[in-house]
Amino acid sequence: MTQEPLLGRDQECEKLDALLDAVRGGESRVLVLRGEPGVGKTRLLEYVTAQARDFRVARVTSVQSEMELPYAGLHQLCAPMTDRLGQLPPGQHDAVRGALGLGSAHAPNGFLVSLGVLGLLSEVARDQPLLCVVDDAQWMDRASMQALAFAARRLVAESLALVFAVRVPEEEPPVGTEPMGLPELLIKGLPERDARALLRFVLPGLWDERVIRRFIAQSRGNPLALRELPKMAASVDRSGGFGLPSVQPLEDRIERAYVRKVGGLPDRAREFLLTAAVEPTGDPALLWRAADRLGVGTDAAKEAVAAGLVKVGDRVRFFHPMVRSAVYWAASAEERRSTHRALADVTDPATDPDRRAWHAAHGAAGPDESVAAELVRSAGRAQARGGVAATAALLARAVELTPDLVRRQDRALAAARVTHEAGNPELALRLLSLVETGSLDERRRGEVDLARARIAFTSDRGSEAPGLLLKAGGRLAAYDAALARDTYLEVVNAAIFAGPQAYDDGQYEAARAARAIPAPQPPRPSDLLLDGLAERIIDGHTAAVPGLRRALRAFAEPGLSPEEGLRWLWLICVTAVGLWDHETMSLLGARHLKLARDAGQATALPFALTMRCVVHVLDGELAEAAALAEEVQTVAEAVGTAAPIYGALFVSAWRGQEAECLELSERADEGLELRGEGVGPVVSRWARALLYNGLGRYEEAARAADLATREYSRLEMGIPVWALVEYIEATGRSGAPGQAADALERLGELTRASGTDWASGIEARSRALLSEGARAERLYRQALDALGRTRLRGESARAHLVYGEWLSGNGRHHEARNQLRTAHGLFDTMDMQGFAQRAARELRALGETVTTNSDDAASDLTAKELQIVRLVREGLTNTEIGARLVLSPRTVEWHLRNIFGKLGVTSRKHL
Repeated sequence: MTQEPLLGRDQECEKLDALLDAVRGGESRVLVLRGEPGVGKTRLLEYVTAQARDFRVARVTSVQSEMELPYAGLHQLCAPMTDRLGQLPPGQHDAVRGALGLGSAHAPNGFLVSLGVLGLLSEVARDQPLLCVVDDAQWMDRASMQALAFAARRLVAESLALVFAVRVPEEEPPVGTEPMGLPELLIKGLPERDARALLRFVLPGLWDERVIRRFIAQSRGNPLALRELPKMAASVDRSGGFGLPSVQPLEDRIERAYVRKVGGLPDRAREFLLTAAVEPTGDPALLWRAADRLGVGTDAAKEAVAAGLVKVGDRVRFFHPMVRSAVYWAASAEERRSTHRALADVTDPATDPDRRAWHAAHGAAGPDESVAAELVRSAGRAQARGGVAATAALLARAVELTPDLVRRQDRALAAARVTHEAGNPELALRLLSLVETGSLDERRRGEVDLARARIAFTSDRGSEAPGLLLKAGGRLAAYDAALARDTYLEVVNAAIFAGPQAYDDGQYEAARAARAIPAPQPPRPSDLLLDGLAERIIDGHTAAVPGLRRALRAFAEPGLSPEEGLRWLWLICVTAVGLWDHETMSLLGARHLKLARDAGQATALPFALTMRCVVHVLDGELAEAAALAEEVQTVAEAVGTAAPIYGALFVSAWRGQEAECLELSERADEGLELRGEGVGPVVSRWARALLYNGLGRYEEAARAADLATREYSRLEMGIPVWALVEYIEATGRSGAPGQAADALERLGELTRASGTDWASGIEARSRALLSEGARAERLYRQALDALGRTRLRGESARAHLVYGEWLSGNGRHHEARNQLRTAHGLFDTMDMQGFAQRAARELRALGETVTTNSDDAASDLTAKELQIVRLVREGLTNTEIGARLVLSPRTVEWHLRNIFGKLGVTSRKHL
């Protein structure tokens, strides 16, 4: 048969040729071909594959029925590359092996799998350029798509191309099932001239011109429609008869045309096609076994092949995915079930138990415990391979097939938990409703309440979550004391995020309830934390300090389990802030970050990075803090989640970057409206207060700081307390110190009880701002001494600044110059330019000439290059840097070459 020409695609082919040329030159490229069914996406994939003769080519064709099989697509793509797995770091190596079903000591973490796929593709591309093509990507299983989209977003210089073909969705696709946020090329119908040429090629001979025009108009230039619809048109239409235009969508008309074509085949040929449509792997041996069981012989297969609908070779391939869909849905429900049962019978339970269970489930006409139990076992295997979405789908189907009510409730509850973890809260809530269809004991109802509360917290972190968690804890208290106590600790955590609106009622009730449940002996670190926080909430900060310090020591113990650390270290770090314990905060923040990195836990990592970012800011290491804030965005972007912006907000406020700080501040304010995250506006107002104090705009600083604390009847630890400090400085500097008396009293209650140098220094500095004469000078010197014993360089520099300003105002200019020079030097070195400019203004007013430090070579580096320089200085390898920054090692190499050129160095040692 003559090969059909690739008409009307010159521009698309040029883009694909340019993509391949860029990859040949050492770059990486990603492209998503998006268009309606039949528009020619697959033909363009065939074109780019044919042009890539000097490439290694890896292909994936996704099938709708495999969407729930975890890493099915990744297995197609990466199974031939497993000889390179040894080049990956151990965690990534183990994760990818687990995802591919090659055996792993742990359930593969999705983040580590994604990192491993990025590294694996990069390694394979070292030998020769690599082209990966994914057809019908909208049907790829979620776990595989997340890994490939992750890799695609991080490609830079790996000699690698990823090309996806995706249908234009008729409705919003499920999260994670499409390569979103990547460069796209919309594939449209052919122009009229090319459509006419294709139509003449497909149907040579004399045709009425009116018919030609009508076919072109109705097809909208869709190549598949141009090929298929005329073949199936009624004779009156072919001869130029007049008829009403179809109002059916084009996709429906093409599929109906295939349905009619299939309907014209003999029964046995249709049965063969249905068997091929139901069997998604394209395995001929499996197809023949199922056909034999159904009594379908080879003659039926020949008739189906002769009709041009399917090809049987080393794989079974349909002419177009729409043919498979038409065949499947044209069959009756019983015909489909019967075929699924046959395929279940012939699928090897030892080598492919999950696909066998899935076929058996689709073959079941009603509830069937044996099939449901096999689905549950498949769900367990899917979870062991890290396929959370697949686990959820298998459990949800098992729920439908479970005849016993109590067992169905158990499975629905398990399915709801996993479905929530898979990122589908709506389905999780529907499954919880199934749990509630029958009578529930108090324990089960508590577990349902807890699941609902956790969904509410992760969905919006709003004010609803603390109350729901409180209710769940109350129901669980009589049945599972440890779980109830953990739930009450979750109330405290959720209330912090919810902000002042949820603080009082939720936390107070949780604290009272926690006191009614004695901690186990010996207590877990989380029990010590809960008891200490409960005492703070009920009896006040001073009474709680000893208990909270015991909790800090427990979390600092080397034997702390990774599970407990990952779950609670963020909250214990907030507690360390509340106790003004910078040393423990730094230690535990570093531990949290290491645990999150080692576990590859993408959900915990942004929060661990943010806490570590705060430590660097307090230490005056703004460059390091900025690098971590950038990494927060990198990790969140890589996995497609919303990133906490608080680290970046800290950095911009201390740097005095007004435009950036205000933009981030507005985004934090939006958190309340979008997610009910009431702590966002509190952090936003504190950051603006700090910014404006640095810039010397004290009235604006005072207004922002006042708003940050106004709604709290009892201050939460951390930012709300820091806002008091900004309010005191702003009012003291603006000439209205009397307004800050109440704020100073509230601050003193918290700092005196903690008694650390950090607390003592901040209190002394704040009191000095509101004092006069010898008492003020004594307090300024106390602040300098106390803060000088800490690593809090920014706060120490601020003490020098305000003391210098006070000395200048009292006419002691020589002493003022010394303090202001020290402050300016510190601020300038730390890149705290807002405060540096404030100090410079005071020095100029005293007749001083002010100079600033600069590093011209470093200023030429991009933010990413600065991150890499810092990590090289820490002694990390390219592979370790790549894992830290979510880049392939080859991209790190590429960045290093650029860095060497800009800085004029020739080695890592020189760097």
